[in-house]
Amino acid sequence: MVTFAVTVAPEAGGRRLDVFLAEIIPDLSRSRIKNLIVSGRVTIAGATIVEPKRSVKPGDNIELTVPEAAPPVPRAEKIPLSVVYEDDDLIVVDKPAGLVVHPGAGNLSGTLVNALIAHCGDSLSGIGGVARPGIVHRLDKDTSGLLVVAKHDRAHNRLAAQFADHGRKGPLVRAYQALVWRAPDRRSGTIDAAIGRSSKNREKMAIAIKGGRRAVTHYTVEETFGSATEPAAARLDCRLETGRTHQIRVHLAAAGHPVIGDGTYGAGFLTKANTLAEPQKTTVQALTRHALHAWLLGFAHPVTGATVRFESPLPADLAGVVAALHKL
Repeated sequence: MVTFAVTVAPEAGGRRLDVFLAEIIPDLSRSRIKNLIVSGRVTIAGATIVEPKRSVKPGDNIELTVPEAAPPVPRAEKIPLSVVYEDDDLIVVDKPAGLVVHPGAGNLSGTLVNALIAHCGDSLSGIGGVARPGIVHRLDKDTSGLLVVAKHDRAHNRLAAQFADHGRKGPLVRAYQALVWRAPDRRSGTIDAAIGRSSKNREKMAIAIKGGRRAVTHYTVEETFGSATEPAAARLDCRLETGRTHQIRVHLAAAGHPVIGDGTYGAGFLTKANTLAEPQKTTVQALTRHALHAWLLGFAHPVTGATVRFESPLPADLAGVVAALHKL
């Protein structure tokens, strides 16, 4: 259990309690703080407060108590897995869009971890904890593609070291196919912009001027769709030099080329499909997730040391969008 104790400064008076706490405790989302307030975890001058919208006053002594999380032990579930490679040390899977990697708030079952427990039994690494056994790296729920999972602790440690190094000293490589609106002016380039938690929405990431972590994405324009001078869309190959949360989506949106179908970072472009002719318009609008696919994964095998490399073709939904855009 952790308790935060703060005193409201004069300039912060009049702010909503939940807003005030979210700003001074950046590790907690505003929605999490709201739930804690409603559940009676916040006091002001010793009195329990259960209204998130209550205004704070200069000099208020506020205490917020955060109970220790007790992650549930995930159970085995017979969820189909697309296994690309497997041996005694690791398993590489091709994750479909819509599948959450590990249990969390709102997703206590039906995850990749539940499927892996059913498939691998007790052989998964325990380093990730009871909720994330064997998980070395993650993909967003609606990002499809390749992911490696460790079966024992030695494999986990060695794979984690490679991912932490981002391929600077070894063969680790991660590449994504992204379908984006419009097209970058240059055929290839690098986006080097720090990423941090958004100050406006704590559940989103954003380009951070202060306090963010360095993030580097390299991209190459593989093809464009539509007019040669003003393409409607493009297909990019993106390579990660760092591994920040939502990195590719945040970087491409900031560059003016949000990933097609990304309602979080490309909300302003969701109606852009209306500018397309039929049947391209209908095909793009039918896409139910962002158009991002982890197509390439390479690394040094954690036990043998051999360089291994795996590829995954675009899944049917994204291949269908590409086929339609080719006819613009």
